[in-house]
Amino acid sequence: MTSPQRYELLYTRRALRDVDCLDPVARKRLARRLEALRLDPLGLSQKLVNSKIGQYRCRFGDYRVVFDLHGRGIVVLRVGHRREIYR
Repeated sequence: MTSPQRYELLYTRRALRDVDCLDPVARKRLARRLEALRLDPLGLSQKLVNSKIGQYRCRFGDYRVVFDLHGRGIVVLRVGHRREIYR
């Protein structure tokens, strides 16, 4: 039995800065969400209507991850609180 194929996570510089600004609890929740996202990115996300900031978003609590899919790669564009992420 083989393990499911995982997507590769890639981060923009902006996304890395966003992650650095998160509190430790939110970072831990983000890590769990991203690991699940690697297994099934479309099952855990919603397509964004405004594609200026990215194609998809994934929710974890009051925070959002905005990302694009490129082949077997997930490009994390932004991470932030739901009030601020779409600005």
